[in-house]
Amino acid sequence: MSQSQTPNLRIMVFACLFTALIMIGGYLSFPIPFSPVPIVLADFFIMLAGLLLGASWGSASVGLFLFLGALGLPVFAGGKAGLAVFFGPTGGFLFGYLAGVFVIGLIAGKGKSSLIKDSVALIVGNMLLYSMGVTWLKLALKISWIKASALGFLPFVPGMIIKIIVAAALIKRLRPLLQSLITDQR
Repeated sequence: MSQSQTPNLRIMVFACLFTALIMIGGYLSFPIPFSPVPIVLADFFIMLAGLLLGASWGSASVGLFLFLGALGLPVFAGGKAGLAVFFGPTGGFLFGYLAGVFVIGLIAGKGKSSLIKDSVALIVGNMLLYSMGVTWLKLALKISWIKASALGFLPFVPGMIIKIIVAAALIKRLRPLLQSLITDQR
């Protein structure tokens, strides 16, 4: 293998690692009694994937996660799997993961990194994720916008804020480490 292929292989390994972390984050799911949408940590790892891997490799990581779930591997929240999950009440959140990681990576990847830019990327990515999730929830359950927001957005705001703060703080330490691991020429 040539030296020029080494960084590509390393970023692929990190993309697969993030796929695994997203799956683990889905297993760490906490049902809310009044909502079909559980609290999960998968979205936290999607945020980090977008920040660390960028739009294309972050999307590849999430795309692999979605593909494995569509094939029937129990990788979605609570160990669910299959195409039916995409058409159920939480399907919009799954599609939102892909859109969110892409937007986070796109915004964070432009120009010099900064806490403000990373924070904006995380906020915009989460707003996209939740807007897709709540819209799908409304359509799947045939409920009002207010009810869909009450079930699929409002209970998650405190956790979303905490995840954004933690991701923005972690990225400052993780980004230089990842870049050195990818470009290491040993």
